[in-house]
Amino acid sequence: MAALSWRHHTLIQSLLSRGPLKEDDFASIFSQLTVKNSGSRKQQERKLFNEYLKKINAEFSCVQLELRACRNQYDGHVYYGVVNNVEDDQSKLGTKYTVPQIAFYKGIVEAIIHDAEGEGCIYNTAALNIRLESQVHGATDSQSQGGAVQIPPAFKNFSMSQKEKTLDQLVNDQWLCSTPEGKIGIGVRSFLDLRSWFRTNEVPSCEVCNEAAIKAQLCPNEACNVRLHSYCLEKKFSGQRGEKVCSGCGTQLQGSTVKAELVEEITNADVHLQNSQQAESSRKRSRRSNREANADIDDTGDDSSLTSATMSKTKRVTRSSGRLSIN
Repeated sequence: MAALSWRHHTLIQSLLSRGPLKEDDFASIFSQLTVKNSGSRKQQERKLFNEYLKKINAEFSCVQLELRACRNQYDGHVYYGVVNNVEDDQSKLGTKYTVPQIAFYKGIVEAIIHDAEGEGCIYNTAALNIRLESQVHGATDSQSQGGAVQIPPAFKNFSMSQKEKTLDQLVNDQWLCSTPEGKIGIGVRSFLDLRSWFRTNEVPSCEVCNEAAIKAQLCPNEACNVRLHSYCLEKKFSGQRGEKVCSGCGTQLQGSTVKAELVEEITNADVHLQNSQQAESSRKRSRRSNREANADIDDTGDDSSLTSATMSKTKRVTRSSGRLSIN
């Protein structure tokens, strides 16, 4: 395979330097690099775009990196970013966050995905009150049994002011996001990096797209576990007359708050996302075969391994178990 050209390098650098980019912004950079004077049709441009991404990921596979697309569940837009697929002790060193900060982040993510109502966010005050002790392995079981678990001093000394600073930093780096209502949600970088973790830990998925339903609408029927992203709900019933009913139990569903103009954009973007997901398994096989390769690479963003390299096993969240508090 031919080496990557300067155009490939520019695309990669745009993601590494700016962080995850919205699809329109990333496509604009691509157009300026490749087809601004060629007069290519949109379909041809999309084909060329996919070929560029395929070639970049083929080169990335030997160093366990991946250029990946994901959908931000809060606004329905597709974002592109580079993620680290390695989950070992060495990868954990490639982050600017300290151990207490990572434990704090982990506690926030777990609190958000355990939300029984599918809001996909928690209040700022709830995030700041996350107890780092709950992230110490065996702490909950030992406490309930009257045992003693050694809590790292760094966890005990992690002050409220340090939490506030860390929370701002996580939002700024797009690992978390801040909503207009003053709540904290999952950031686009976490959606990119935690896709496999969501599946492994059986986080409830959307009935339509089968992706983790962090920010989603729940079926009004308490006995039904169906969840749908608001944009998937809009897409599913777009152009259909009559009532919107749950495919699981037939209960009437509430309407979506997604703007109508997003529906066409979502439909077009889903084609590329599905192709990307289908190719993921083949890339994993390629990464395994190249795991012993020695490759020196540039810094990919010193916090690229914050998420999947540090998250532990979490039980499936259902409507009943989701109401349980996290100790």
